[in-house]
Amino acid sequence: MSGVNSFPAQEVVVRADGTGLPAFLTLPGKAVGLVVFVHGSGSSRFSSRNQYVAQVLNAGGLGTLLFDLLTPDEHAIDSVTAQLRFDIPLLGRRTAATVDWLASQAEIADLPLGLFGASTGAAAALIAAAERPGRVRAVVSRGGRPDLAMADLPRVQAPTLLIVGGHDYPVIEMNQEAARQLSAPKELAIVEGATHLFEEPGALEKAAELARDWFLRYLPSPEK
Repeated sequence: MSGVNSFPAQEVVVRADGTGLPAFLTLPGKAVGLVVFVHGSGSSRFSSRNQYVAQVLNAGGLGTLLFDLLTPDEHAIDSVTAQLRFDIPLLGRRTAATVDWLASQAEIADLPLGLFGASTGAAAALIAAAERPGRVRAVVSRGGRPDLAMADLPRVQAPTLLIVGGHDYPVIEMNQEAARQLSAPKELAIVEGATHLFEEPGALEKAAELARDWFLRYLPSPEK
């Protein structure tokens, strides 16, 4: 991955769903929006892939919040059982609660809000978008499982970009079916030559650029 400028991250604790969730908040000067990263499949705020995507968004003038959907104790349990990472209702509820918490933070409450979900986190992001249509203005899924939120997709109002690797054949089909259920503006972007984790040269960079451009298209207020 090519290098991008990094911005200082502030460690915060998100108070959501009756618990504290550790997070990294990064705000470039004059941010035009804030993107919440919704990790999936046992990942966390330390995900190198999502941190790279966040840096690309930061360089584009977007703030980012990388938060853990599970508490440290829950993460320890999940690392053994792998059950909580697939508890989509729980993850969706915590994502929606995080959206609510952000609205209570004076420094960032007025920033237009987007959600970036990966793997099972994409389903949680779309559930939160359906539950908070007045707050979530755009959604991006990278290698996501939006099909796990199928019942909620028709209620999503936020423009949604589904990014899938060109060699991730089962997930392409899942995203195609999910796209048919979305009534909001949506696009399915295929990154040619990429597999599920976008590990191929240039693949993650391409996904990050697609995400940045989508959020810059839909998040900033017209006067910005």
